[in-house]
Order: sequence, then structure tokens, then C-alpha cells
Amino acid sequence: MMVDLAGKNNSEEQNEPVPTDQPENPTTGEAMPSKAQSTPASSTPGSTGVETPGESTTVHDMLSTDTTMNFSQEFAAQIASINSNVTAEEQESIAALPSGSALMVVRRGPNAGARFLLDADLTSVGRHPNADIFLDDVTVSRRHAEFLRNGTTFTVKDLGSLNGTYFDGERIETAALTDGAEVQVGKFRLTFYASRLDLARAASE
Repeated sequence: MMVDLAGKNNSEEQNEPVPTDQPENPTTGEAMPSKAQSTPASSTPGSTGVETPGESTTVHDMLSTDTTMNFSQEFAAQIASINSNVTAEEQESIAALPSGSALMVVRRGPNAGARFLLDADLTSVGRHPNADIFLDDVTVSRRHAEFLRNGTTFTVKDLGSLNGTYFDGERIETAALTDGAEVQVGKFRLTFYASRLDLARAASE
């Protein structure tokens, strides 16, 4: 299912490779500040009615507080992985992703800013008008690549395209997608965002 579609123009397949931009590592912005807050430890007054050092926090309270803090910091790190160039609207879309889904955002290309939802076991990418993710440019093959879902994880697979598929600057045949990774298809560069629910669950395991 597509969240956003670029305008479709009829383009003819070219037989010769078309040069594309030199792959480069995606530009990362500064990490977003964490809003995670530690949970204050509970205190238990002594028998005299006056708290003394060492008696205000029980072992159980300390362990509970540490667990809460660790989880919050792990989850905050995942949230901070969203690049600073993500718009407020995109952040809302990413935060609303249900488990087992992901979002691809075009960062460079004719339709920069377009968003595509990955919520199926197979999502096709190419210049064919019937592609799930339609990228209308001669640097993209008609059947260029596929995004495959296995549970809550996603992989990208090149389909023998003319100009190749790149993952974080490296030409690949298949690669497991990680949150914030860049996939290049022709002159288009797309950033992958996983469900925050799935990231939080993985961090807590």
C-alpha cells in the first residue's frame, strides 16, 4: 500500500545503463533530545519517623528503578535515530506505525518527500506503472527491487536491475534493513523507518 505517489509519466526502457549519482553514505542529523525520565525511588520512613541514609530506598525499589531507566534509555536511543531533517508530520507517521509495518521516505529524487508504507509481505519497486512503489525515472528498471517482510523484519532484494540497488552506499543483491538505513534505487534515495513498537520490544528483550 502506498502512502504517497509521484506523478506517473510514460517512460520508455533504455537498453544502455544510465549513469547515476555516486552512492554515498546517508547524512545523519543530530540526535533528538531524550524525553525519558527516571522514576524516583520510593522511600520508607524509619521506625523513628525520620529517614536516615541507606533506609529510604529498598533493594526492590532500586532494581525497579534501574529497569525502568534502562528501558527508557534504550527506547529513547531508537527514537533519537530519526534524523533531524524529518518533518513533524513524518515523525507523527513514524510514531503511529503499527507493529509489523515500516515506512520508506524519499530523501532525494524527483519526488523527494514522498512516503511509502510497507505493510505487506512483498512490496514491489520499479518504473512499471503497477509497481507498489512507482519511481518514474529512466535510472530505475521497470522491475527494479522488492521489499520483503518476515514477521517484524524487512529485507530489500534487487531483481537484476540495470543500475543496481544500494544499501548504505554498497551495491547489494539482498540486505536486511535497519532503522534509519538508506536504500538507493536509481537516482532515488529512500530512508527506512521501522515501527517504534517493534524497536521498543526488541530493546526490552
